This record gives sequence, structure tokens and C-alpha cells, in this order.
Amino acid sequence: MTPPGERSGRLGVGIVGAGRVGPVLGAALAGAGHGIVGISAVSEDSRERADAMLPGVPILSVPDVVERSELVILAVPVGELPGLVSGLAATGAWQAGQLVLHTAAEYGVEVLMPAVAAGAIPLAVHPAIAFTGTSMDLSRLAGSFFAVTAPVPVLPIGQALVVEMGGEPVVIAEQDRAAYAEAIATATGFSTAIVNQAIGMLRGIGVEAPGLLLEPLVRSSVENALRLPSADEFDDPPSR
Repeated sequence: MTPPGERSGRLGVGIVGAGRVGPVLGAALAGAGHGIVGISAVSEDSRERADAMLPGVPILSVPDVVERSELVILAVPVGELPGLVSGLAATGAWQAGQLVLHTAAEYGVEVLMPAVAAGAIPLAVHPAIAFTGTSMDLSRLAGSFFAVTAPVPVLPIGQALVVEMGGEPVVIAEQDRAAYAEAIATATGFSTAIVNQAIGMLRGIGVEAPGLLLEPLVRSSVENALRLPSADEFDDPPSR
């Protein structure tokens, strides 16, 4: 790994996890000029996704990804993150001056403390979009918002990486990550459940392609909801 003082603006990026998020962020950073040095992928689906989004990038073991990278992106299920970070610390994998970024909404940088103890630089960056794991997501990143949590001295690094991926950084304090994650889960879960219910109803009456029927309605309804002022912004109702 290149010593911190000798780096150019371009980073060697390694990705742990080839689910829907990791390969997309890797492709976005590659498009910004960074080099993708490797990605870990276990299942056949994840390997295919890695090959599609990051052609030519070697599929490596997790320790090899960490060893080769100046920036390590941990794009793994939230339940696996603490054990992964501490497990790599126990084997001495983390390197001083290495950037370590996770993508879990629920956590700030506290979960990365085992890596920080070895001299790594922690970043928590969560893109607030629903990923498909395909190239479609690259256009969705443009103008989307990313929650960024980091120690003050390195906060600009996280913000700069977001901007390079086409997004808008929003700083979320460590103590506010749980509330942020709840808001994201509420919006995602509510919208998914309601849309699935409506699709089921339309299928029940014989409508073909109900998703296509509902798409303009759902999009316009969400856009209207997001643009409406909150209740306390309305004038007091007229007296009767």
C-alpha cells in the first residue's frame, strides 16, 4: 500500500462484498479515475455481478483485498460488519493510513474502532437509494444523497468521495445514525409493502403488468409528497 504522504489523488480501491451496493460504488469510483484493485465475492450471483459491473477486476479473498487497498469499502450485510472488522483486526490485516469505509446505515465510525486501533482512517458513508446492483444505479447515484459520518479531520475525505461518485454528502453525527437508519428503513419498508399490496390487488382482477400501470402513479405521488410543506408550515385554519 502506498504510504499516506506519497499518495496522488487517485486511490487503489478494494471492495469487500459483491452484493448490490459494492460493485456499483466501485464502478462509480472507477469512473472518477480511481483504480479498483480487487473485490471479494462468494456466491455465483455475486461473482456474476462483480464481472458485469467491474470487468477485469480480480476476485480475491477478503484478506487479499484489504492488503492491496488504500481504500477498503466494506459493503456487507449490517449484521456481518462488526465481526468482519474485528476479525480482520485480530489477524493484523488493517494497515496504518488505510481508509476504511463501510456502507451500513445503522452504524457510524464506532464500529470501525478495531481498524482505527491499527492506524486505519474510518469513514461511514451510506447512499440513500434502493440499489438494483446493475448499471442503472450509476445514473441514480447522480444527485442522490449520501449520509457521511467521520471524525472532523477526515470528514472532507468522505465528502469528496461522495462528490466523485456524483452524490451529495449530508453529514450525520455519530449519535444520530440510529435515527437516520430508522428513517431510511421506514421509507423503504412502507413504500415496498404498499406497492406490493397494490400490485397484488391488480393482479387479482386480471390486470397484466400491474407494475407498469402503477409506476407513473407511484412516482408522481411520491414526488408530490416530498414537495408538500409540512403541517406546521400551513397558515392557521380559518375559524368557523
